[in-house]
This record gives sequence, structure tokens and C-alpha cells, in this order.
Amino acid sequence: MTFFWSIVHCISIRLELKVVNPLRQRRHTLPASEFRNLTPQDAISVFEIEREAFVSVSGECPLTLDEVLNFLGQCPELSLGWFEEGRLVAFIIGSGWDKERLSQEAMTQHVPDTPTVHIHVLSVHRHCRQQGKGSILLWRYLQYLRCVPGLRRALLICEDFLVPFYQKAGFKEKGPSAISVSNMQFQEMEYMVGGQAYTRRNSGC
Repeated sequence: MTFFWSIVHCISIRLELKVVNPLRQRRHTLPASEFRNLTPQDAISVFEIEREAFVSVSGECPLTLDEVLNFLGQCPELSLGWFEEGRLVAFIIGSGWDKERLSQEAMTQHVPDTPTVHIHVLSVHRHCRQQGKGSILLWRYLQYLRCVPGLRRALLICEDFLVPFYQKAGFKEKGPSAISVSNMQFQEMEYMVGGQAYTRRNSGC
């Protein structure tokens, strides 16, 4: 009996040594806030945010899921995502363009090694709106573009009510756009990457 008890006691001690106090375990936490280029693995999250933001308003998404995958595969360096604790909360997707003005072809094409980036879409998750995240992300993106070799300017199209938002970011109007989507009309905006960065980061976006 004494021998048997000793074996049981020894096994019990060994088992106890293998139990780690959860409070002493090293905690692996995701960054509270992170900005990084997007990848094709982010496409589903991107499209879900985009679809919720645009379909309810205009009935159209700026980019289809296939186009999101295409741009994130061809030019991920022209995108930027804002992640909080690993979750995408806002993003911008751009592509290269080689002409003075945007045309309908610019909506689906990426032209590599050009001095112009076409910003296709800026979108914020519905639970994170009205917190200034749109303007903060745009500010980050425009600062980031200064580090992209050979890049000189950014172009985008937007509806009239968004013109003041982009003007605050340093964009200038180039006039009505030749692009139309579902009979919607747009203004074309231009930002010179070498220009003075704007400092106002807070808006209603």
C-alpha cells in the first residue's frame, strides 16, 4: 500500500507541475490600432464594409469583390487599412493611372509605374462613423503617398456633398468628371503629393 500510494503521489505532483496558472501566462494581444497596406486576404472585410456603406445610399458599390481582389493583388502598396485589435474599421483603395483626367477605364484598371494614384474608395465601418476616422485615415494615406517613389498626385471623383470634405484635406476641384455611375454625376478632385499636408484631422466622416 505504501508503494502504491507513493506512485500515485508522484504522478499527482507531476500533473500539478504541468498546470500553469492562467494569470501567469504570457498574454498575446493584438495592437490596439494599426495602419497597414491591405492584402487579398482582407478583401472580404473590405467588401462587406463597402457594400454596407454604399449600397444603402446609392445602390452601387464603387468596387465589386472581384475588383477589390484585383487591385489588392496588383497594387497593395496603394491601399491602406486601419485595424483596431485586428479588425478592419476603415480603408482606402487606390490604383495607378497615367492620364491627366480620370476616365471610365480608370474605374477598373491599374497602370503600374505612374505618377498618379486614383483613389477608388474611402470607407468606414458603420460602427465607427462620426468619429473622425475618415479624415484621419485620409491624412495618414496622403502622408504615406509621399513615401511612394515617383508618385506626384492623387485623383478621385466624389459627389457634390463630399467636395468640402476633400477640400479640407487639400484637394482641389478639377471640374465635373466624365465618369458616371447609374446616372450619378461626380466632381473630379486632385491632390498634389508634394503640397502642404493638411492638419485638420477631424470631420463628420
